[in-house]
Amino acid sequence: MAKKVVASLQKGGGKEHTKVIKMVKSDKTGSYSFKEEIVHNDKVKDFFTKK
Repeated sequence: MAKKVVASLQKGGGKEHTKVIKMVKSDKTGSYSFKEEIVHNDKVKDFFTKK
């Protein structure tokens, strides 16, 4: 799946986007999960600061 996403981004300004992964702790179980998104390079810091 990742190859398909990366290939489609390379056509139209894909270098302006970054795949970011954040580790999030669950309040109920205490276990960690990962949240992935593809965001614009200008919005990377906003992704990590929002909860």
